[in-house]
Amino acid sequence: MAIAVVDYGMGNLHSVSKAVERLGYEPLITGVREEILSADGIILPGVGAFGDAMEHLRESGLDQVMREAAARTAPLLGICLGMQLLFSQSEEHGVHEGLNILPGKVVRFTGGDYKVPHMGWNSLSFLQPDVPLFAGLEEGHVYFVHSYHVLPEVKSDLLAVTDYGQPVTAIVGRGHVYGMQFHPEKSGELGMSLLRGFLALTDGAS
Repeated sequence: MAIAVVDYGMGNLHSVSKAVERLGYEPLITGVREEILSADGIILPGVGAFGDAMEHLRESGLDQVMREAAARTAPLLGICLGMQLLFSQSEEHGVHEGLNILPGKVVRFTGGDYKVPHMGWNSLSFLQPDVPLFAGLEEGHVYFVHSYHVLPEVKSDLLAVTDYGQPVTAIVGRGHVYGMQFHPEKSGELGMSLLRGFLALTDGAS
């Protein structure tokens, strides 16, 4: 099964691709529309600032490709910044429009007795444990690095949270579109199990 890891100049492509390969799938690092849309599954990674990432996606035409991908049936996963890009808008260094695949906005951590960025291991709480992604899994710890977090508009899109002075969006999903705020490829057994769960969805994609 070919898994497209979208290359737009701002993703942690190597570690994500290696994790996909370790799980028995074929990663394809690509920024080519046809290769992305014909893949069995698509991963949108991301490291850096929201506005810069959207500029890279627009300049390459990959913003429209990602919207096309979301409208098809192949499972799509956004990781870290890649998850945030799925949403409507971010206030990181100004207001920036996102891919608007899922409704919601990205805001900075404010107030509270905690450090920003949110960095390190933190526990997950599954809000919808019956979703296929969580099949056979128990809640545990995963690895986060972020200064901004997502506020989904639709309650049912929120699949899991972590606690960092407040409930913080950790996993989102609607249909075949998913997002993980943490880095599953750096999150030990649970992270790899969640990534395996996503990749397993590609087996039945048409």
